[in-house]
Amino acid sequence: MSANPRRLLHRHPLALAVSLAFLPATFAWAQAANNDAPPADASRAQEASSADAAKPAPSDAVGFDRLIITGTSTARTKMKQSVSVSSLGADDIAKAPVSSTSELLRAVPGVRAESTGGEANANLTVRGLPLSAGGMRYVQMQEDGLPVLLVGDISFSTPDTFVRADFFNESIDVLRGGSAATLATNSPGGLINFITNNGKTQGGAFGYTLGLDYYQQRADFVLGTKLGAKTYLAVGGYQRVGEGTRNTDTTLEHGGQVRLSLMQELDNKGSYVRATFKYLDDYVPPYMEVPVQVVDGKVKPLPGIDPREAYFVGSNWGQDIVRDRNGQLISTDPTDGVHAKSVALGFEGVFKLDNDLTVTERMRTAKNSGRFISVFPAGGQPTDYQGPVPVFSVHLFNTNLDDMSNFFNDLRVQKGISLGDENKLTLLGGLFNGKQNMYQTWYWNRYNVELTDNNPRLFDNDGNVTTSPVAQGATWGYCCMRYQTPSLTSVAPYGAVTWDMGPLSIDASVRYDKLRLTGYWINGNADNTAYDPATRTVMHNSTDATSYSVGGNYAFSKDLAAFARYSQGTSWASPDRTVVNNKDISSGAQPIPENKTDELEIGIKYRYPGLSVAATFFDAKTKEDGGFEVTSQSYLKDTYHSTGVEAEVQWSLGDFRLVGGGTFTQARIQGGTNDGKKPRRQAPFMYQISPSYTFDRLEVGAQVIGLTDVYADNANTVKLPGFAVVNAFANYEVMQNLTLQVGVNNLFNTIGFTEGEAQDNGCCTPGGTPIYEARSVNGRSVKASLKYTF
Repeated sequence: MSANPRRLLHRHPLALAVSLAFLPATFAWAQAANNDAPPADASRAQEASSADAAKPAPSDAVGFDRLIITGTSTARTKMKQSVSVSSLGADDIAKAPVSSTSELLRAVPGVRAESTGGEANANLTVRGLPLSAGGMRYVQMQEDGLPVLLVGDISFSTPDTFVRADFFNESIDVLRGGSAATLATNSPGGLINFITNNGKTQGGAFGYTLGLDYYQQRADFVLGTKLGAKTYLAVGGYQRVGEGTRNTDTTLEHGGQVRLSLMQELDNKGSYVRATFKYLDDYVPPYMEVPVQVVDGKVKPLPGIDPREAYFVGSNWGQDIVRDRNGQLISTDPTDGVHAKSVALGFEGVFKLDNDLTVTERMRTAKNSGRFISVFPAGGQPTDYQGPVPVFSVHLFNTNLDDMSNFFNDLRVQKGISLGDENKLTLLGGLFNGKQNMYQTWYWNRYNVELTDNNPRLFDNDGNVTTSPVAQGATWGYCCMRYQTPSLTSVAPYGAVTWDMGPLSIDASVRYDKLRLTGYWINGNADNTAYDPATRTVMHNSTDATSYSVGGNYAFSKDLAAFARYSQGTSWASPDRTVVNNKDISSGAQPIPENKTDELEIGIKYRYPGLSVAATFFDAKTKEDGGFEVTSQSYLKDTYHSTGVEAEVQWSLGDFRLVGGGTFTQARIQGGTNDGKKPRRQAPFMYQISPSYTFDRLEVGAQVIGLTDVYADNANTVKLPGFAVVNAFANYEVMQNLTLQVGVNNLFNTIGFTEGEAQDNGCCTPGGTPIYEARSVNGRSVKASLKYTF
């Protein structure tokens, strides 16, 4: 077999690192003769939000002087807010040598972002809140202050399915805990807000990215310009084609995104109206679990299966024949992976009126759809397989996202009342309305897949090469032929009061959520050859909950402040995880399960020339009333308690800069059969370290992200070993406004497992090794980017 250049690079990380270090130096030598080259233009203004929030100075990476509006009742600087929030600016996003939105979020203290799923299908939580299901059960992902999806843990459709980071993003705010519980729905753990270009950032950029050890080409652009004295236009997006960062032999990535913003400032200072548009049509490969083994209680790779590289769908696959929502057989292409399509139109208006009265209106409607197709290992070699080539059993998750559309509206009125002597009272009242469709069609076939990661073949039970499944619609006992149409509506009035008394600020907020669930679901018959009318069940249920948050911040000086906060919030598991197949919940005979969180936070923020530190102690308790797990076919109900400290640090000394953070967490399960044990996938220590150094036109840097051992299950029987991933980058200014970047993701080609579970469909490998399945970070990938700003 011919040598694979990607794997040759994987075997020689030191040589690769040296080559990357000398590549920018070669450009520097070539430019040395041109001593008259003009310096870089660093004067281009950057504005961080549609509300013109201030961007932190380069020496303040922690962002104490940045205005924070995400998840708070009043806009003020981070130093004065009684919340724990981190911000990733446009420069941070551009420099990070990562391949997905969730990989960006791994660099934020307190965030557990399992980015191993690729550019969609990420699992994410914060501060020890449980990862008891896929997706983002306790964290809401937003774009410009409105949800991407109302529910964060919908099966096969997590919020990052419909979000892509590109040049159009000005920054990303990540709020942990705090008033997120009262200023958004389904977000007691925090908020992740993607803030986009409003056109006031004049100029633009064009970038071209090329995968150096994998096939990928991508073009990005953004333009912000004035159309009039107070009118601003922004347009941006990307287009790409490639195979993805894993070793495949077919085109798995293709598509792109276009976004627009049109903003008109009004006569009153700070008033404006803004319209936004997004069109996303993108295909990306989903990276699922792969077969592994457990040795001495720890997960390890199987021979012939590299968990960093394995992707089992390639040119040897044929069409996957499934039944659609009408019960008709249709052909689908397994190489489509995750297809996300979104057409969104938004409106935002801020109206500054007399007597310190402000009215803010945000609205967005999005038509979302797509498909999720991915291999899920479901056991070892079947006992009825007679072929000479080792295989393992897989279920091909083939789920059509028929309609994931939504509509959101958030109206709030804020009134400031001066009490004299630096005393001010700010009153806020708001009303949130939302509707989220979750229409999906499931039909899953079972295949025998060759036990190799090198473009595996498919076999029938007699050992013949095939492109067909060995069992049509037969997965987990014919469980998963389904058409469902749940629709969740939310009405949530909320209010907040803030009392500013010089250096002391105290705030309190409350939210009342009323949710209503409608729709129906229908399952297949005994052999999944048609829908069974007898299984058709109407959904009709409702629920409500009250959340609250109280906090205070005291500024000892402009460089030292402390805060404390207590919050109680609620999230509801996705209906397809808790309601579908449960007729009592569907009919309203039983309530929709609620998941409650209580959290105490105490934080300190300190700044000294060249040094910024933010540290927060947290104590969180979570009671889960239920959440259905498809792969284990079981309901999960547990109570969790986590205590810990998260810290964010920035230090500058001349041309050297260090940004880092760490999170210590002591988490335990309380009650039940696993009382006293550690929650699955919860690391006692996570850390992020990002050093960089600037040599005139050359900047070099690295990013180290690591965590200690975690358990794969709540019973604490199997460990996923701790690991650290090292990313590296080098930026060189070829000429004014033209920058070359070379970035390496996972420089030392580390294996890092983030989740795993046992399988019961089939037993073992041909050698008798019990099959387990786990998901790892991607292997090393190298890319080069050329960016021109104007």
